[in-house]
Parts: sequence; structure tokens; C-alpha cells
Amino acid sequence: MIDIGANLTHSKFAQNLDETITSAIAAEVEKIIVTGTDINSSKSALALCQNYSCLYATAGTHPHDASEFNQRSIEQLKLLLAHPKVVAVGETGLDFNRNFSSPSAQIKAFTQQIELAIDCQKPLFLHERDAFDTQYQILKDVRSEINGAVVHCFTGSQYELEQYLALDLYIGITGWICDERRGLTLQKMVHIIPDDRLLIETDAPFLTPRTLTGKAKRASNTPSNLAHIAQAIGGFRRQPLSHVATVSRQNSIRLFSLPI
Repeated sequence: MIDIGANLTHSKFAQNLDETITSAIAAEVEKIIVTGTDINSSKSALALCQNYSCLYATAGTHPHDASEFNQRSIEQLKLLLAHPKVVAVGETGLDFNRNFSSPSAQIKAFTQQIELAIDCQKPLFLHERDAFDTQYQILKDVRSEINGAVVHCFTGSQYELEQYLALDLYIGITGWICDERRGLTLQKMVHIIPDDRLLIETDAPFLTPRTLTGKAKRASNTPSNLAHIAQAIGGFRRQPLSHVATVSRQNSIRLFSLPI
């Protein structure tokens, strides 16, 4: 299995990263893509990748930090994206839920990162909250130029899912699907995602699956929980864990051009 989104540069992993990665490998997670959310975390993600052969990284600026995105950010991202271990541009996109950065700043940073993705022909690792209409239109206008994208941690409506799929985007599913309160809509529609567009991720240390038991349920999320998430996805899709693991692995390798 491949975890396409884990925040391994988070402080919660600072003291136990070796153990975290060893546990993930023991749980049959062969590769992990470490999410970069700003310039510093993107640099840190790449540094981790150079120490662990199973790690890859994204590089980008999250919409929350879009107000800090400038020409220097662009130049630094260009350098990061030139490295073969950096496999996607992001986490980038729009978040009109909290508006930690203004919508105009978010749109500017997003479109500039799309230009970087077009230039380097690496896929986009997308974030979107309460900004579907704007984000969809931006992506629709450039779809023929970008080299694919994944809507990370999808939690939207069926209409939004269908529109993203119509753009031939990949859909990332996290432990949100294990939430008996917030995950009900996702549980009912995850079967709509075609086999060749499904990706799985933990978003560790966030979104610990609520269907875990004992100490694991109370602990921070880790990539070793990926099989638990894949099992839940398979249940709602009426597919065995082995099938979810196989197709999502193939999709990850295809989208991010990962070595087999």
C-alpha cells in the first residue's frame, strides 16, 4: 500500500519518526508521500526523503499560508520541484471556510502554483474547503495543461465528487470515512469513485480513524493505520482490502510517477 498524504514533519513525529516508519513498513505500507504545506515544511519533507528510501514529498503552500506566498516562494519551490523525490506541487488550493488568508491571496497563490505544476509537469496535491465553485473553474480552465491532480482528503458532496471525476482527477480518501458522525455522506458515495481514480491516505497525525479501538483510537494517527482505512473503504465499496490496496497502489504509482 501507498500512503499518499502524511504530515511526517509535524512535531508529533519529532521524537519517534524511526519507529513510525518502521511500524508503517511492518503494516505493509511500502511508500509514504510526506506533505509539504509551506516552504519550510516542504524543505523538511525533502530532507526526510533523503534519509528514508520509502519516503517521497510534495512541495507547495497551503491556502492558509497564501498571504505569505511571494516571488521568493516561487523560486524556492522551483528548486524543490527539480528534485526527483518531490513528486507533486502542493498542498495547494482554496479554503474559504476559515479564510486565514484572503480569498484573493489564495487564488493568486493557487494559480501561481498551478503554473509551476504546468512548467515541471508534476501533478497537483489539492486542498479545498467551501471553495468548490471557484477551485473547480480554475482547474477546468487548465485541465488540459496539468499533469493530473488528486483532491486530497475529499469530504465534499456527491455533486462535487462527480464534477472532480469529470475532470479526470484522483480522489484521496482518509480516515474521515471511519467517522460515524461526519463521514456518513462519504460512506454512501465512495463507491462512485472508479477503481482507477481511488487513492488512500492517513493525513497523519490528523484524522485518527474513530473505528480503531484501545490505545490506537486515543493516539495520534500514523501511516500504520492505512490498512484500517483501506478496509473501511473496501467495506463501503463492497471490495476486499486486497483490491483496494492493489488499485490504489497502481494509481499512486501512475499519478506520482513512483518507481516500482
